Amino acid sequence: MDCVIIGAGGHGRVVLDVLRQQTQHNVVGFLDSNSSLHGQRMDGVQVLGSIDLVPMLQRNGIRAAFVAIGENGIRRQFMEIVIKSGLELINAVHPSANIASNVNLGRGVLVAAGALVCAHCQIGDGVILNTGSIVDHETMISTCVHVCPGAKLAGRVTVESGAFIGIGATIIQRVRVGHDATVGAGSVVLCDVEPMSTVVGVPARHIKGVTNADDFQHWPAYATRSNS
Repeated sequence: MDCVIIGAGGHGRVVLDVLRQQTQHNVVGFLDSNSSLHGQRMDGVQVLGSIDLVPMLQRNGIRAAFVAIGENGIRRQFMEIVIKSGLELINAVHPSANIASNVNLGRGVLVAAGALVCAHCQIGDGVILNTGSIVDHETMISTCVHVCPGAKLAGRVTVESGAFIGIGATIIQRVRVGHDATVGAGSVVLCDVEPMSTVVGVPARHIKGVTNADDFQHWPAYATRSNS
């Protein structure tokens, strides 16, 4: 199936490599909002223009897309545009990734090289399981989460929508990471992480967050979910 990749940065190049090795889809081009990239070629694939080209591409038989944007909130926004346009959101799963047969993958998911996803995990739409990450049994990861390279999630962890798990972080079993929270690189998380907060260190400690409930309305991700 012919498809396009939305996002022509470094993450887009990773996705291109995964889709080529997966061999199920033919990438016909990139779409990117940066007009200075239009007409250029990335690893042999042309940047066709912006996402505004989707209707024209559909008329030419393009039926699928992958949103390759690392920032969780922006990835969510572009996924919504793709879904409303009628394009299919495909997954990109590297051949070297190891995924248990009873794992449930959503749409628009990247499982990068060397990632391991164990039994009975639930992986939501738009999740990035980056290079060499480990997700152990019965872990639930909600939409548009980024699990960075080398991060390790033990069994029955819950990661809520929009959270960011930094490179090399470790989260012990049964911990919950709240929506839009950030776990710093190399942190070891031993207890629950509050929504919209940031934890760092070994063991991980809270360093900032939203303390006034009235401030939540100013966070785009929260406002989007509240109005959906």
